[in-house]
Amino acid sequence: MSATVRNGVTIDDTFAEAFPMRGTALVVTASSHDWALEAARSFAGFATSVIACGCEAGVDRLLQPDETPDGRPGLRILLFAMDTKSLEKQLAVRLGQCILTSPGSACFAGLEGEAPLPLGNAIRYFADGWQVSKKFGGRHFWRLPVMDGEFLCEATTGLTKQAVGGGNLLIMGETAAKTLCAAEAARDAILTVEGCIMPFPGGIVRSGSKIGGKYKGMIASTNDAYCPVLKGATTTALSANIESVLEIVIDGLTAERVASAMRAGLEAIVALGPQSGAVRVSAGNYGGKLGPHHFHLRELLP
Repeated sequence: MSATVRNGVTIDDTFAEAFPMRGTALVVTASSHDWALEAARSFAGFATSVIACGCEAGVDRLLQPDETPDGRPGLRILLFAMDTKSLEKQLAVRLGQCILTSPGSACFAGLEGEAPLPLGNAIRYFADGWQVSKKFGGRHFWRLPVMDGEFLCEATTGLTKQAVGGGNLLIMGETAAKTLCAAEAARDAILTVEGCIMPFPGGIVRSGSKIGGKYKGMIASTNDAYCPVLKGATTTALSANIESVLEIVIDGLTAERVASAMRAGLEAIVALGPQSGAVRVSAGNYGGKLGPHHFHLRELLP
């Protein structure tokens, strides 16, 4: 495989292959950013991969009081799934179990989108007949009595069919510590890009996967070509000096957001250099046959 070297870091001439998804967003506010984050962490729990979780979710960005509908600290959460039905189901159960239950929370539409998705409409019956419908400024809200006051929730949020999931960077280094340092630098840079998330813990995944496996019924299994401990036992994609590989997976509301995030991550890795970070960067794909979105690393380089 051909490659380009920037600041001592080898960048494979390959591409990340990503897939169309359905996406939505919601704004959560609370008495403080800490409490908004508690609600968001609960909402996004067990939402790393549609393979087993049914959805992928995470915090897009923090919002200051002058950016939220109720003038309180908040944040925007992004939620992605493979189809509208799954997205609607995951939104409803996570809203009811994780946002409604969080002290002092309120919830609003975070996206205009192409069609509405039930938000407050999906959970209003929890109020057992005490729910109150309100329309203000052309927007529809529900007020649900709860034990610390009221839960204010907008009736719907928006759905987009332009979302993309599976943008990725494979980050390779000579030690686990250096590789993690590079991955953290990329993660921190990607966090500045609005409209995308990294759904895995801390934005980084060590258990990269390939499609299928040797055991019946396996949808995905370990990506043995990128496992350093298997270099002598499988057809490896790693050179002798690489002892650690980490991956960053990116979902975005548009393909352009995913490309911007990958570019930001790649630039951060290159700027760090191999002495403290990665010696090589690649990306995962399936030969271009499964996902219509191809993000070529060479085109993302500064």
